[in-house]
Amino acid sequence: MFDDFFNTDFMPRANSTAPAVNVKETDKNYVMELAAPGIKKEYCRVAINDEGDLTIAIENKMEHKEENKKHHYLRREFSYSNYQQNYTLPDDVERDKISAKVENGILTVVLPKVEKEEKKFAKAIEVS
Repeated sequence: MFDDFFNTDFMPRANSTAPAVNVKETDKNYVMELAAPGIKKEYCRVAINDEGDLTIAIENKMEHKEENKKHHYLRREFSYSNYQQNYTLPDDVERDKISAKVENGILTVVLPKVEKEEKKFAKAIEVS
């Protein structure tokens, strides 16, 4: 089931705008890390869609301007990349407690697992 979460065919891996994705699992949660160097949190959207899937969208806009008045030239470079992916979540993810943050060019999405209540069961068995 966990493989279905990450093996999606919506966007081929060969697409150069698709960020690298790492996934870790602990006892309490799944953690997704998407590498997006230079990304700002304003350009990231993380949501649960109507089907209950995780949607991650990243829009990255960069502009580089170089000017040299001595040689009379101006160079401007624009870069725009767009990424959107839907991920089918495992059944044990607590969807209302998902969190996300951007730090050092990495979008980290924490997917907490549903806390399992340990039920202690004690019962006297009558011997007949």
